[in-house]
Amino acid sequence: MLSYRHSFHAGNFADVLKHLVLINILGHLNKKPKPWCGIDTHAGPGDTILTSSYALKNREFDNGIGKLWQRHDLPAALAQYVESVRQLNAEGELHRYPGSPLLFQQFLRESDRLFLYELHPSEIPLLSANVAGDRRIKAIHGDGLAAAVGLLPPKEHRGVVLIDPAYEVKDDYRRVVEILLKYYQRFATGTFALWYPVVDRKRNQQLELALQNTALKNVHLYELGIQPDSVGHGMTASGMIVVNPPWTLSADMHSCLPYLAEVLGIDGNGSYRISQLLAE
Repeated sequence: MLSYRHSFHAGNFADVLKHLVLINILGHLNKKPKPWCGIDTHAGPGDTILTSSYALKNREFDNGIGKLWQRHDLPAALAQYVESVRQLNAEGELHRYPGSPLLFQQFLRESDRLFLYELHPSEIPLLSANVAGDRRIKAIHGDGLAAAVGLLPPKEHRGVVLIDPAYEVKDDYRRVVEILLKYYQRFATGTFALWYPVVDRKRNQQLELALQNTALKNVHLYELGIQPDSVGHGMTASGMIVVNPPWTLSADMHSCLPYLAEVLGIDGNGSYRISQLLAE
């Protein structure tokens, strides 16, 4: 199914959490001079103009980056995330939102590499144009979830895989567990960041249980909710499940998630979860 378009949701509360976690991981990788390899399995167009018809359809960015843009009390890690978005908005107004490809690109050094996969036929030309001319980056039209297995382990023996499916079909919840285990079997020291939505809590509970029944180790969960769980009313929360997270991530999430739950929660209904699903 190819109905999902990233631009409808650009800069929403789920993007805030997803990209906050991604930036933490990339910053940690850059603390060492050794090169790393990044893989984005569902890259999208890479950049969204927030005045486009897609972004304005539901204006989801209003309850995401929009609520953080002018605040001066942001926790340090959240301030770094907002600064990364500011780099794409030189005039100071929130006009564009960088997807994960452009956030990855901000952290790439000369010897690092990035593989961007996108399956949607309308998104891949936009993605290719947004990263054109950067020899460190390869944009690929295809199913990144399956194709990324062939890139592991990378020659750098350091890196991160961002896994961000649309979950348009229920089978995605099962498939991501199977694929994640394949990634881990090939590259046990890599960092894997899996995004998930909360639409039906039972599916998420099944996902967590399935992960806990694998041979994975060092698996942490970070979740942000803006409304109480409710079947049939869209996404009420989203989270990131991270295998081999940097040691800095937990502390940053403990400072940022309570803040985000308060600022982005609707009618005071914000919530968050921090959990270790599997020990080291």
